[in-house]
Amino acid sequence: MLLPDKSELAALLRRYRVWERVVLADPHDPAARRRLEDLAYTLCVLMGRRTVHEAIIEAEHYLATAPAVPPAAERRES
Repeated sequence: MLLPDKSELAALLRRYRVWERVVLADPHDPAARRRLEDLAYTLCVLMGRRTVHEAIIEAEHYLATAPAVPPAAERRES
């Protein structure tokens, strides 16, 4: 299974949480809800899970346990 880049995944989780707070503050804003749903879908696809709750748990676990893999350019220089 291909795993997402840890820095991109962490940024996606941060964006999801920001938009989650925006929607909680104004639950009737359709644009904010749509953005949150888009981020939830992306998390689900990246983590191979059916629900955003499962995807967040999986992402947090992956970020906490998987060693960081340096980009290809950095690996060549080492």
